[in-house]
Amino acid sequence: MADKDSPSFEDISLQEMEAPDAGTPEPDGQHTAADLEAVFDVPVRVSVVLGRSKIPISELLKLDVGTVVELDRQVGEAIDIMVNDRLVARGEIVLVENRLGVTMTEIIKAG
Repeated sequence: MADKDSPSFEDISLQEMEAPDAGTPEPDGQHTAADLEAVFDVPVRVSVVLGRSKIPISELLKLDVGTVVELDRQVGEAIDIMVNDRLVARGEIVLVENRLGVTMTEIIKAG
């Protein structure tokens, strides 16, 4: 369920920005896309969490191929999208050319 204060993916508007001239200082508090250039190649770990389950180790050791593990989510409920173990969005599972994918439906504000 989307929080009324959280923007949905459709609410976000993007605009193209031009990099400033190398010799032109920027006013305080204003940033451009060029400011992020240094981190464009930094790898991050993206995880999609379908749900969680808490079971005793004795039950974990009994798991075998075909065992069903009940998760804490309902069918159709939004899944969590994590970047470096931090919740950044929620989404839905989609099928793209016989592969599973995720579409973001809600961006989580930092806070």
